[in-house]
Amino acid sequence: MNKFELCCIGHITLDKVVTPKSTVHMPGGTSFYVSSAILHLKGIDYSLVTAVGASEMAVVDELRAKGVRVTVHPSAHSVCFENIYGENQNNRTQRVRAKANPFTVEQLKDTEANIFHLGALLADDFSPEVVKYLAGKALVSVDSQGYLREVRDTQVYAIDWKGKKEILKYVHFLKANEHEMAILTGYTDVRLAAGQLAGWGVREVLITLGDMGSILYDGNVFYRIPAYLPHEIVDATGCGDTYMAGYLYQRARGVGMEEAGRFAAALSTLKIERSGPVQASCEDVVRCMQTRKQRMP
Repeated sequence: MNKFELCCIGHITLDKVVTPKSTVHMPGGTSFYVSSAILHLKGIDYSLVTAVGASEMAVVDELRAKGVRVTVHPSAHSVCFENIYGENQNNRTQRVRAKANPFTVEQLKDTEANIFHLGALLADDFSPEVVKYLAGKALVSVDSQGYLREVRDTQVYAIDWKGKKEILKYVHFLKANEHEMAILTGYTDVRLAAGQLAGWGVREVLITLGDMGSILYDGNVFYRIPAYLPHEIVDATGCGDTYMAGYLYQRARGVGMEEAGRFAAALSTLKIERSGPVQASCEDVVRCMQTRKQRMP
């Protein structure tokens, strides 16, 4: 049985992305954006576990053809998101047209990795039992956004994470943006929010602040990570997932938190300059870090 350095678990979605400049239909979801980013960065042993309907099997076949190792579990439907952006790409309106089946412990018994990144798109994608089970095998990484989404008649509403204190003690890496951290902790101050999340058991807290950079916290030290300014803002969909791909890629390789955060920030800058997943090499990311103007949080 292969043990991967990094394994992402999550649904591949069918996305409709509406911006002031265009309307595009494309595959999406954390698992798709993370897999696409790692594919171009190379250098670590990576796998994807997903569950999709028949409509997205072509995307799985394409990822496999490019060299991504994918395990697929059947689902009655794929998740279908509609993301609508205005001129400010930090804000979006979301609708969910269809949902996929949640992941189960039984599906993941033969999956081994050093780090599991759970790409939850909706609050019920991963039960507490699944998180606890995976934490018994490896470090668990979570993007909080999916746990804070509730669907009512296709509309997506921000909710608090039910049972968060029970689950977060099993989470090593947690990412939240400034809106999500406020919902989770009740704090709008980044340092207070990060401190609360660490107090609940998270070992590495990542707070992203859009074009204002990001703050990382390991329970002792706060790291200020700059935003690298893009040449052009094209599509912000998947930027948070791309940030986590860059961060976990570096952490899986033994790179420290601050350097990993800077790498992640630069990778997400390269993503926002294009529609669809980032297609940047490590050399592209380093060049971005060396040449772009920076904005410190």
